[in-house]
Amino acid sequence: MFVDTHCHLTMLDLTPYDGSLDQALAQARLAGVSKFMGISVDLDDHKKLAEIASRHADVGYSVGVHPCEDADVMAQATTEYLVSLAQSDKVWAIGETGLDYYHSTDFIEEQKRCFARHIEASKIVKKPVVVHTRAAKHDTVDIIKAEQSAYGILHCFTEDWETAKAVLDCGYYISFSGIVSFKNAQDLRDVAKQVPLDRLLIETDSPYLAPAPFRGKTNEPKYVPYVAKALSDVYDKSVEEIGRITTQNFENLLNLK
Repeated sequence: MFVDTHCHLTMLDLTPYDGSLDQALAQARLAGVSKFMGISVDLDDHKKLAEIASRHADVGYSVGVHPCEDADVMAQATTEYLVSLAQSDKVWAIGETGLDYYHSTDFIEEQKRCFARHIEASKIVKKPVVVHTRAAKHDTVDIIKAEQSAYGILHCFTEDWETAKAVLDCGYYISFSGIVSFKNAQDLRDVAKQVPLDRLLIETDSPYLAPAPFRGKTNEPKYVPYVAKALSDVYDKSVEEIGRITTQNFENLLNLK
């Protein structure tokens, strides 16, 4: 019923599951999660994620490098290398990439160039790009437009409606995390209410940003229905309907070629 479109499967706290990712995924399935996209933050993450995906039919993954990595790592993410990593059918997306001026301002130009290369790879392999943005919304939108990127996800969305509309107009999908459930996130819920239902996605971004009522605890994929619950209140629809809509949206995104 639900898809966790952004979870860091190589970073989960597996202590409650005796170190077993398989058990963590099994618990998420019991909660109604039917598909998982494991996200790379480092170029080498694809090795472990490929192994996980080979054992689980409902797991796919992305390839790419996070903008908070250092300049040397970002430089290794050439368009050609990203394309080579993305050949497997189990690779569903390119990223996560983007811009982060909150945590890293030392390599802004390197971030921009790396982001553009990810977009180019996305266009070549015809797979969506997963975009992270923090304290960089204007440059993020400018690069998406300049690179004519029309096939992606602005993940863990926390920006204003102007930013949402700009990327929606480019063809992007907007993905909300547990932040949308936080008590102090009414402004974000007001933005979410304006996002067309056919462009809506949900995620955990686990192990980060656990939704209410688990805020402050370690996040995991089984909590993605709580993100759907927060959005069900925003859209005045049932949790099941939000799950169905966002699952279909993800399928539609993956099938855009």
